[in-house]
Amino acid sequence: MRNVSALHQRALHLVELLRQRLIEPSLAARHRQRPEDFTRERVLTFPVLMLLLLQKSLKSLQNHLHEFLWQLGQGGSVALVSAGALTHARAKLLASAFVELNQKAVLPTVYGPAGRELAQRWQGHRLLAVDSSLYRLPDSAPLRRTFGVVQCGNQHGEHESYPEARVSVLYDLLHQIALDAQLIGSGHAERVLAQAHLPAIQSGDVVLTDRGYAGYRWFVQVQGQGGHFISRCSRASFGAAQGLFARGQAGVSQLLSLRAPKALRAECRARGWPLELRVRLVTVGLSTGELEVLATSLLDEAAYRTEGFGAVYWRRWGQETFYGRLKGRLDLEHCSGTTVEAVEQDFHATVLLSNVESVVIGPAQEEMAHASVGRSVPVQVNRAVSLHALKSRLIDLLVSDLPAQHVLAQLTEWFMHNPTRVRSGRNVPRRTCSPSRSYHYQRRARKIVF
Repeated sequence: MRNVSALHQRALHLVELLRQRLIEPSLAARHRQRPEDFTRERVLTFPVLMLLLLQKSLKSLQNHLHEFLWQLGQGGSVALVSAGALTHARAKLLASAFVELNQKAVLPTVYGPAGRELAQRWQGHRLLAVDSSLYRLPDSAPLRRTFGVVQCGNQHGEHESYPEARVSVLYDLLHQIALDAQLIGSGHAERVLAQAHLPAIQSGDVVLTDRGYAGYRWFVQVQGQGGHFISRCSRASFGAAQGLFARGQAGVSQLLSLRAPKALRAECRARGWPLELRVRLVTVGLSTGELEVLATSLLDEAAYRTEGFGAVYWRRWGQETFYGRLKGRLDLEHCSGTTVEAVEQDFHATVLLSNVESVVIGPAQEEMAHASVGRSVPVQVNRAVSLHALKSRLIDLLVSDLPAQHVLAQLTEWFMHNPTRVRSGRNVPRRTCSPSRSYHYQRRARKIVF
């Protein structure tokens, strides 16, 4: 059981660090379009604009501006700012400002020396995952040119097209932290996009991936970073994997030497990659009766027992729920602008906010875990409540004169009084729907939640 007090100190340290970083002139200097941007005294200064974008709302820009500035002014006289002024202000801002706050504030807080005693590991390893997801964008000519267009139609023969991006995230499953996030056109392959995450993989990390990533190139690249892989194989993958699928037996562990494909050998020689890898294949039986074959570089069968791979690979579902929070609770696909810069700002701001929330809920999450010991139905923090609470108190948390410790204590109390129950054994069937129906839901049927 981790120390609740230490988790609170970690959250407090992050908030204080973000408060300092947001008002540093050097942050604005590094992440503005032109040297003269953010030099004149305006209502929408660099820190105010950053905070406004972090608190992205589904309301109209004008309504959000009025409410935000009223709260920022603590109910006093409010400077009137138009939605057009916001559009002009955000055109000066580079989305890399949010990336830097994640890299220089959140990640050092979680993984630095101060957070070492709170580190969560699986058999001594960080447990990471890589996956991608499609990101539906508002319709504008710049977004169509930059990210590409997809077509969808319905049974009546009606067709629509819209711009779409692909996002890819390297995600820490145990800390629920996004280590690296990429945004690119939807036409790019997820394997290619995953290569951008490689510098964030450290020695000893274990990286979980789905079927789309399993291949010699990915395996050798992860090992080149000093990491390990656990990848789900498709039925059309390696010959040895196909043999295990045909065998249909769970709990099998098989060591083999995997040779580089002919098409990859020249590149392997040029890059100094090995032409042969030792790989372990493990079969896992699912409750549905299906069989999974996992390829891994964890070769020691005594240290990494075959029967444990089903449970560890199941943790990859945490990244699916992460994307669910981004698109559902944080309304990622409801963009606050129609320019490329606005989409990039919304995406990286949302990732940063999600990471901050994962740290801030730590003390409440640990207390609930401790109180749930022995209960038939344990409880945990309700992420719908915590994300909404964090957004509504973001000004108090990051830029107000209120002591950060006081705001964190109030938020923790809020989290504790609104838990959600964890019912084991629930199996909710995944519903599939056509792109047309999904697009209709997102545009016309979905309810506004914040």
